[in-house]
Amino acid sequence: MTPNLPDSQRQIIYAKRPQGVPTVDCFRLIDVPVARPGPGKVLVRNDVLSVDPYIRMRMEEKDSYAPVMAIGDVLVGRTVGQVLESHADGFAEGDWVVGRLGWQDYSVAGPGELQKIDVSLAPQTAYLGALGSTGITAWVGLMAFGKPKAGETVLVSAASGAVGSVVGQIAKLKGCRAVGIAGGASKCALVKDAYGFDDCVDYKSPDFADALARAVPDGVDVYFDNVGGPILDAVLPLLNNFARIPLCGLVSQYNETEPYRVKNLREIFNRRVTMRGFVLSDHRDLWPEATRELIAAYAGGHLKYRETIAEGLENAPQAFIDMLAGANVGKQLVRLRRA
Repeated sequence: MTPNLPDSQRQIIYAKRPQGVPTVDCFRLIDVPVARPGPGKVLVRNDVLSVDPYIRMRMEEKDSYAPVMAIGDVLVGRTVGQVLESHADGFAEGDWVVGRLGWQDYSVAGPGELQKIDVSLAPQTAYLGALGSTGITAWVGLMAFGKPKAGETVLVSAASGAVGSVVGQIAKLKGCRAVGIAGGASKCALVKDAYGFDDCVDYKSPDFADALARAVPDGVDVYFDNVGGPILDAVLPLLNNFARIPLCGLVSQYNETEPYRVKNLREIFNRRVTMRGFVLSDHRDLWPEATRELIAAYAGGHLKYRETIAEGLENAPQAFIDMLAGANVGKQLVRLRRA
């Protein structure tokens, strides 16, 4: 029996499908008994939760690349936490682990659901961001589908975000010119000063299209797209022949009730562009190489990251809503606390 383990824990469950922008009543905080691990399982205390844009797609009525959540399900989400009790080979009490364990204080999981992490190399929260699936997403999209070459221009939307910021830093390490797109002067300053991009354009500025063209005088060879929508339309005429577009996300569209119709789609044909949507779980064979490069870059001081941390599981829904609106800087996390 694990000492000092409470009888109950908090969970946030999916309460209502959103119509457009999610509201806090789409979520419900409940108390349930703490489950105990059986043979081959471990009990994890979840310390920090990551809230990510893909969760919004899981709230739809129809499946996308992943099954939708059912009303009453515990919200999906990746956590970092510590093993409190283990009945599984390879895991011991005190191990730090990452897993998709949901919006809850404690989780029972099997070894296949967990990844052990080394918190002596970096803070545990880094493994939810730049050194975890977020950083791996950036690496896989850029390296496997962007295929950057030294001297090329790599353009990144949502460049101040958790994925976009890593994309630009990898591009610089590969000898490319990195240009970001972000919302607001302060985020653009962060992209250039903290992450080392060569330039950044504010998509909220009234002369965005002209400013973007000035920022890429030699055109764009790789456009790493996190947002879709009108920004994609603005980028398409600036692409060079045989440019590549890794399509990582469409965050500008997740809350829309009517789909955006791309106006400049013809440019993809004219410029013989390759556009590829990708989902990280399809490319597990690339994770080890990506992880090695990311850890080496971090250890060498070449990979920076930022975090926005909300306090308390009860505040996770608002943190998620704010993240979708772009209120966060870097990775949006929630530090879990019991009342």
